Amino acid sequence: MHILILGGTTEARALAGLLHADGRVTRLTSSLAGRVASPRLPEGEVRIGGFGGVDGLVEWVREHAVDAVIDATHPFAERISFNAARAAATAHVPLLALRRPGWVPVPGDDWRPVASLEEAAGALDGLGDRVFLTTGRMGLAAFAARPEWFLVRSVDAPEAPVPARAEILLDRGPFTLDGERELLARHRIDVLVTKDSGGAATAPKLTAAREAGVPVVVVRRPPVPEGVPMATTPEEAAAWVLRG
Repeated sequence: MHILILGGTTEARALAGLLHADGRVTRLTSSLAGRVASPRLPEGEVRIGGFGGVDGLVEWVREHAVDAVIDATHPFAERISFNAARAAATAHVPLLALRRPGWVPVPGDDWRPVASLEEAAGALDGLGDRVFLTTGRMGLAAFAARPEWFLVRSVDAPEAPVPARAEILLDRGPFTLDGERELLARHRIDVLVTKDSGGAATAPKLTAAREAGVPVVVVRRPPVPEGVPMATTPEEAAAWVLRG
């Protein structure tokens, strides 16, 4: 059995570990997009870089006799998810989406849900001058024309265009609640902007914002492609693979 994991997430690495330990999976390949300079590598074979769109993915799946594909990419990696859905249907290979659950507001949260980074930029009007931007290094162009001061946190250095008034903080989760509290206080943050990535590694910023009374502009995640079954944990995804 050859399983292809479209990965790059904590859940993808955990799934690779589970499948690698199972003797029924004779070949396991994790594909990483290559957007992070020093990614954390999973167990099994690893390939880095794109496939060349839907046709390239179909060709790779057929050439390497892939039995099933797991889309365990970031919840906001919309293009590769839809490419995977089309490629799996064309190649007649089962596809499962592995998505960690999104965050849910609790009493005391002041969340401002939006549909895109562009809407997030527009939602900043009247919320203050100091913005903690945690949407990653991609898509910062949406905020480039904003007048506010930004603390931009990402794993790797972002490329232009970026906001004119910005401090870049290179860091990788998991983050602690005490660390996030200190960061908000030290930089006098007025508003937090984040994507609904889910998971525990970056969730402490939401608690720190709630405690500080800081509003949070939350970009809603795109849906899983229609017709693609979904698992919410690596264990569920591994069970799906091994049942097949």
